[in-house]
Amino acid sequence: MKALLQKHDGYTREKPDSTVLSDMGPWVELAEIDTPEPAEGQVRIKVSLASINPSDEMFIQGLYGQPRQKGRPAGFEGVGVIEASGGGQFADSLVGQRVAFAAGPNGSGAWADYAITDAAGVIPLIEGVRDEDGAAMIVNPLTALAMFDIVKEVGEKSFIITAGASQLCKLMIKVARDEGYEPIAIVRRDSQIDMLKELGAAHVLNCESDGFAADLYPLCRSAKPRVFLDAVANNQSAQIFDAMPNRARWVIYGKLDDELPTIMQPGQMIFMMKQIEGFWLTRWMQEKDMGEKMGAIQKAQQLFASGEWQTDVTAIVPLSQAMDRVPEELAKPNGKVFIKPD
Repeated sequence: MKALLQKHDGYTREKPDSTVLSDMGPWVELAEIDTPEPAEGQVRIKVSLASINPSDEMFIQGLYGQPRQKGRPAGFEGVGVIEASGGGQFADSLVGQRVAFAAGPNGSGAWADYAITDAAGVIPLIEGVRDEDGAAMIVNPLTALAMFDIVKEVGEKSFIITAGASQLCKLMIKVARDEGYEPIAIVRRDSQIDMLKELGAAHVLNCESDGFAADLYPLCRSAKPRVFLDAVANNQSAQIFDAMPNRARWVIYGKLDDELPTIMQPGQMIFMMKQIEGFWLTRWMQEKDMGEKMGAIQKAQQLFASGEWQTDVTAIVPLSQAMDRVPEELAKPNGKVFIKPD
């Protein structure tokens, strides 16, 4: 089979000039390898479509919180049809089903003709869920629902999100709107403002504008957002946190900027009871009981099948062209890039 194989082990030794994936060549290579065989409890999936997430970009560059494995196919998630089982009653029962899947530590990545993963980690898809939605079913949708639960736990109707035009944030904005919440979205382009307001954002601020700080501080005083869901984690994020009221929670789930944030007023942690924490979907999946996980999965599928949620597609790139085309497609805003086996 053909696959995009990782060229390095572990983590990067040098700080990159940018976290933006501008070239695939240093990190992965297109190669032909033996089609893998599933072990007991595993399944082999004929991949239909694989997504490219920011976490994938960080991972292959050695900047993610998990070590790379040289020679292993990259790609965290995708969609496909299970064509073989390695044995076990549950794994055997899945053969022939179309599923969303995540690459597990004992399997292989989605940027390939075939992928191996644990049977327990796949999601059989209901009718009406497109391949484009199934291939992006796990990382973004489940993260959006899980982090929105943090907002609901805190109780304030207003909350802040960075990378507001990302696929994940657009999904969260729609859910928040439907449940009567008022997201404040931070973006970098004026062209994204009207789009996000139409989706349901109560406020949209361009962090590149000269008047950003002048708009941010009074908005935080009036709206009182206490949850900040942050995918960027730079000094602008620290400024947003500084503007927020007592008991604010800065929840970091990504690092789209290589700038290191500096806490502007550390005393806020003491006297205003502010806190900084991280969110990782894998840990959330490990900690939640089966009922909560299945509820989130069912809700995500229903939202996609009904058309309430829809994955915006920038490009579907053939696997054979991925080395050349993926970086230029990723540079385009507002949509998702997929890899499709030829």
